[in-house]
Amino acid sequence: MTRAAPAAPPPLLSPSLRVLLGLAASVVVLAGVFLARDIFGPLALAIVLVVICEPVRRPLERRGWPRWSGTTAVIVVAYLVLIGMAALLWLAGTQFARLVVDYVDELRANVDELLAWLASAGLAQEATDAAAAVLDPRTLVDLASSLGGTILAVATALFFVFAYVIFMAADAARYRSADRLFGAEQRPVLARIGHLNSGIRRYYVVNASFGAIVAVIDGLALWALGVPAPLVWAILAFVTNFVPNIGFVLGLIPPAVLAFVVGGWPMLLAVIAIYSVVNVVLQVLVQPKFVSDAVDLSLTLSFFSVVFWTFIIGPLGAILSIPLTLVVRALVLEGDPGALWLRWLSGDHSATTANAAAAASAAPPLAPSRRRP
Repeated sequence: MTRAAPAAPPPLLSPSLRVLLGLAASVVVLAGVFLARDIFGPLALAIVLVVICEPVRRPLERRGWPRWSGTTAVIVVAYLVLIGMAALLWLAGTQFARLVVDYVDELRANVDELLAWLASAGLAQEATDAAAAVLDPRTLVDLASSLGGTILAVATALFFVFAYVIFMAADAARYRSADRLFGAEQRPVLARIGHLNSGIRRYYVVNASFGAIVAVIDGLALWALGVPAPLVWAILAFVTNFVPNIGFVLGLIPPAVLAFVVGGWPMLLAVIAIYSVVNVVLQVLVQPKFVSDAVDLSLTLSFFSVVFWTFIIGPLGAILSIPLTLVVRALVLEGDPGALWLRWLSGDHSATTANAAAAASAAPPLAPSRRRP
């Protein structure tokens, strides 16, 4: 007589209570990150820079160069990327401020004409006053000036990243021996870290490639229309392409304002139409497919990541939103076999393969078939 298998003990916590405790712990951690955002933001940026530049070390190691040469190469490339991006942002902000000041009279005339047309169209006085306040040249001049100052302040703050990059690049050389030292004991964790690093690198390669294409098309279009400083706005379009989903809008505002100043409504609508077509074709229809293949994130989660991480750590969160979301998924979900459903919801296509493998291993073996004599 066979004994029945003992019943599994009931869980100490109900599923609902576990969810509530998980949410409460998340709120506490995120509140700590928010309070320490001035430290966490540059630290996260330094980590991403080292991850992106780490492959520079490999050809030097294959040639037998000493370890310090590879570390130096990673540091130099990371510094060049950081200085280049900060310089491009500073150039775009200061040029926009200068051009708004130069064209302030034309801007005031176009704004008065627009307000007169709104009033003749029967728009309420309150709405007209609100539009006048938003389009007031003094408001735009102050905004442009503060934008240039903010960008300069951010660029200055980013120099604190330099020290982080030095230490992390040196540690990265040591971490490469982890697989040899710990072997199979930590191999699943190391595999997840390697997959995360390669996903971050692929994401920025895809963004840089599409950003260059968008910048060339936008720059040529602005030059053909006669918008002032088309090269500057092409550079801005390249930089803002690293901000998922809403970067297109950020890169559109300065050239659209200047197009309205020098060409009125026709040129403004032409700039908006060109940017919209380029954005829809490349950044909505084509680029998400490559980004999805690179990082396996859903479009909804990608968009929410920008808003969420910008709120948590400030402007750097917009640029680092996808890597930070990938890190959270790797730490919280990828090590938990019971989180395959959540991984699939986040856009991770490998979750379906893992689920199929788990289901196959849990299935009872098939009884061998008997042959008839």
